[in-house]
Amino acid sequence: MKYEILYPEAFPIVECHLERGETIKAESDAMIAMSPTIDVEGKMDGGLLRGLARKFLSGESLFFQELVARRGAGMVLFGHSQIGGILDVELDGSYGLNIQKDGFLASTQGIQVDTEMQNLSRGLLSGEGFFILNARGRGTVFVSSYGVIHPINLDDGEEVIIDNGHLVAWPDYMDYKMERASNGWISSITSGEGLVCRFRGPGIILIQTRNPVNFEKELAQRLKAFLT
Repeated sequence: MKYEILYPEAFPIVECHLERGETIKAESDAMIAMSPTIDVEGKMDGGLLRGLARKFLSGESLFFQELVARRGAGMVLFGHSQIGGILDVELDGSYGLNIQKDGFLASTQGIQVDTEMQNLSRGLLSGEGFFILNARGRGTVFVSSYGVIHPINLDDGEEVIIDNGHLVAWPDYMDYKMERASNGWISSITSGEGLVCRFRGPGIILIQTRNPVNFEKELAQRLKAFLT
């Protein structure tokens, strides 16, 4: 499938050119414009149980959009509601891609999106909940972010510490653990960081340059000050 990410520096959208019979799967309400040869339908990828798992366990939409070029070749434009970037990730079938909440935007044919459970400590402490999305198969996955997406490439044995609010996606073969940002709990809390994720390479981690939770807190504070 031919595609191009337009305006990548700010407010990006993806332009896909589908041949007759080709399909692209996108998050609910992602379509911006499409050719009259394209049909858009709401589908529960993997059936009812997987759809319910995405909705009630990971907080994602119950339905995906399925855009199909049934009546000939056509064009689809899609984007996301966040003020941030879009990045394409090619999967060759040898590993899956873990994606944080609201990070999945779309994927080409051959990609299956499931909900996976994190272990107890990660679910309680990560801020992302017990469930994340996992995209697996052969094809292209489009991930979205709040802010620009920045890749961190780790060599074998190399480590990096990341604020969990800035995670977007990472290969499912990479291991990581939650830990305090500082040696003591008081320092971790007063520093404003709290808990962080320690990743060990090899692998590429995608992070977002802004933290949506911090933005929501600031917005709530400003709204409260305005109303009072």
